[in-house]
Amino acid sequence: MITTDPPGWTSGTATLVAVTADGRTLYQNDTYGNYFDVDPDPPGSRTVLYVAGSRYEQCPTALEARSNETFDDGCAEVVVERANLSTGDTETVHTAVTAGDVWHDVDRIDDDRLLVADLSTDRVFVLDTSTDAIEWEWRAADDLDPDSGGQPDDWTHLNDVEALDDGRIMVSLRNQDRVVFLDPGNGLREGWTLGAENAYGILYEQHNPDYVPPERGGPAVVVADSENNRVVEYQYTEGQWRQVWTWRDDELRWPRDADRLAGGHTLVTDSQGNRVIELDENDEVVLRIDVPTPYEAERLGTGDESATGWSKTTLVNGTHPPSGADPADRARHTGLARIVAVLTGPVVNGLLYVAPAWMTLWDLVAALVLGGTTLTWLLIELHWSRVRLQFLQELY
Repeated sequence: MITTDPPGWTSGTATLVAVTADGRTLYQNDTYGNYFDVDPDPPGSRTVLYVAGSRYEQCPTALEARSNETFDDGCAEVVVERANLSTGDTETVHTAVTAGDVWHDVDRIDDDRLLVADLSTDRVFVLDTSTDAIEWEWRAADDLDPDSGGQPDDWTHLNDVEALDDGRIMVSLRNQDRVVFLDPGNGLREGWTLGAENAYGILYEQHNPDYVPPERGGPAVVVADSENNRVVEYQYTEGQWRQVWTWRDDELRWPRDADRLAGGHTLVTDSQGNRVIELDENDEVVLRIDVPTPYEAERLGTGDESATGWSKTTLVNGTHPPSGADPADRARHTGLARIVAVLTGPVVNGLLYVAPAWMTLWDLVAALVLGGTTLTWLLIELHWSRVRLQFLQELY
């Protein structure tokens, strides 16, 4: 199961699609401009729960009427739906209109309640879909510096949320380069935050972290480290997060999802590489599906995201990492290292995001070289044309 997210703020052509291992399409829905999280609902079934919607620079009158609000700076339509992939039947679970963006993640808690990652208001909340009442919420402003993130118009870009079996909630704060853990009613769990703002050696504007519990070799987190162009796993041991696994190849650009599957395989969504790939237990690519700008992928039959996967440390060694393993480097990257990280991460990935889907990194490099050469030639021609004109004026 794959969702796609087209470039640009306003909605384009997006798709929710189910494909076979050899690339044959079994189900497709392109009703909305953006599709984000998708989960089997219930786990193991061929019915999926997904969040989707469309963004508008000028909010349609019908959406304003539905919300009883006026949106001067555009709006987003949000839908949470269930689709039966066998019959094609679709059930609407919830709808909303926001002044910001389409929600990026919803997770089912029980028959009536959903856990929502609302990046439009920088909050996490529990929604009772039978009454539309919000039962509980956490606002990032309660625990975070409002000057953090560096993007005031999109402060945290809160893009993922996961309810853990022990009652905690894991949240991805993309613009703060960190994954945090919440105790409902008490806020942030001290000592559990993974990453730190601008500490790019740990995480750099990550997406869709998955938690692996102690009973499957954790605590560990498998995460798409997007702007570092890699997928990584961190193990929590002796009160610290320690990096225990990382993977990339020459094509990986801006990954936005990584799921640890049963048997030790890892499913990777490579957004700018325009592909979904599966790695085996030896980190070799054993499956590749080409798809434009994928956002998230789920292998049906293996549970929700990494629900049946084990930590890499346990898979490789059968034990937790040794006490002497190097902890995650929490130092902030400054100077040359930070410049390199920005150029190879958001600058290149941003250009590829708005470029045509067929364009690869090397196509972009060639275009930049050609553009730079052309600009240089034009400037030289302009300079010498002025020199020649001045010479002719002096001559005559």
